[in-house]
Amino acid sequence: MKEIFEIRWHGRGGQGAKTAALLFGDACLSTGKYIQAFPEYGPERMGAPVVSFNRISSSPIRIHSGIENPDVVVVLDFTLIEQVNICEGLDEKNGILLVNTPLSPDEIKNKIKFFGKVYTVDASKIAIETIGRNIPNTPMMGALVKITKILTLEEVLNDTRKKLAVKFRNKPEVIEGNLKAIERAYNEVKGD
Repeated sequence: MKEIFEIRWHGRGGQGAKTAALLFGDACLSTGKYIQAFPEYGPERMGAPVVSFNRISSSPIRIHSGIENPDVVVVLDFTLIEQVNICEGLDEKNGILLVNTPLSPDEIKNKIKFFGKVYTVDASKIAIETIGRNIPNTPMMGALVKITKILTLEEVLNDTRKKLAVKFRNKPEVIEGNLKAIERAYNEVKGD
């Protein structure tokens, strides 16, 4: 891993981009890494484009600014590729794009004219089948773990279980559904 690894999450209000950045950051923190996890606030409302970020490092992070050149961009909602420049600041040589879509990585490359590393996973389908709702944030975490290897699948599952147990202690089906979603996306992500 580079000294400071940066991730930008694109989603729509209500899809869990902020929650995913926080959960992923907490999982990294639980393994001894230094992290930052923060949203970029604007006129957030259900369905409006939102952005969240992560910084991960093995040493203290002294940067406190927005992320302009992410190593990875995670797109929770495929329709954003026509509204937002999701590849802004993403290096075509070393950058990674992860998109929630049933399309193949090659189809995405051709559609948006980004020819770096592209990965796809149908996180919406996975979320509907495991959680019962189209909230693709936890499946996208699973795919992110697979392609970056910043964490192991077991590390993210264990930490996510602990975090969700606090919020959903009376809804074990929500906890198990999210854990299944993470594992399925980890196994189903396609790409370079």
